[in-house]
Amino acid sequence: MQKFKKVNTYILCVSILGSALLSCQSESRKKGDLVPEAISLLGDSLYPRKLTPEMEKDFKRKLSDTRMEAKANPDSEIALIWYGRRLAYLGHYQKAIEVFTTALEKHPESYKLLRHRGHRYISIRKFDRAIADLSRATVLAEGTEPQIEPDGLPNKLNQPLSTTQWNIYYHLGLAYYLQNDMINAKNAFQVCYDQSDNNDILVAATDWLYMINRRIGNEEIANELLLKITPGMEVIENDSYLKRLFMYKGKLNIKELLEVVDDDDKSLKLATQGYGVANWYLYNGDTTSAKRMFNEIVGGDNWPAFGYIAAEADLSRLIK
Repeated sequence: MQKFKKVNTYILCVSILGSALLSCQSESRKKGDLVPEAISLLGDSLYPRKLTPEMEKDFKRKLSDTRMEAKANPDSEIALIWYGRRLAYLGHYQKAIEVFTTALEKHPESYKLLRHRGHRYISIRKFDRAIADLSRATVLAEGTEPQIEPDGLPNKLNQPLSTTQWNIYYHLGLAYYLQNDMINAKNAFQVCYDQSDNNDILVAATDWLYMINRRIGNEEIANELLLKITPGMEVIENDSYLKRLFMYKGKLNIKELLEVVDDDDKSLKLATQGYGVANWYLYNGDTTSAKRMFNEIVGGDNWPAFGYIAAEADLSRLIK
């Protein structure tokens, strides 16, 4: 098991009490009748994204169902997890965090609740709190049997692909990456890589490990990771990661990577694939093109996307 920085008691306490502090912060940043869900790393107020009428109707119906289930079973860990998840899918991250926090008071040893709250702390750019939650989750999940995690937003085959344990390390690695702590990020994503038992989660872990190794100057190790990425490799949902890896291998050019189909996932794919391109520029010393690509990503509207948050984090460091 990889070793991570020890998270002190103060951070953990702040994490548990964080929702109250976040509410106060949000109240001070009201804009008309709207309250931002987060403040970006560049100082912008971030509000829930506008959904298509069909998606909004579907998400609200499912939220209503999970809310009733949570009220009927107020001590149910699973019911409270789904209530928080459904709130988050509508962009209500602050409320989702409050639900997870209340649930953790009833289930303080729940690595599943910590996994989901940690994810949503990433969404609102509270990386220290995410690391505290997810680090605690790794301890609590140690030695448990891997459990496939149900998807709230199913893929095209309605086939969940990752375990709760895998997702804990994935989000922990991401939180460290966003803080530019590449050593701890590498350790976490290595656990994901070692636990990957299908192509989708393998390409996701490989992509982040490739980027991290390039960032810290381990180009040889990064290129070795690409050996498992082969022509004809099929994925169900992580095609954007796979395309990035093919670009790193020289099998796709930048123009091909940025040709995003105009569908419901366009903004997500642009953030994901565009971030790979921006990084490619950065590795190869073209900071100007990297900045341009980062700015294009944050000019979009999919601010909860990991590629968007990463572009935001990199820009915030590059403009200092």
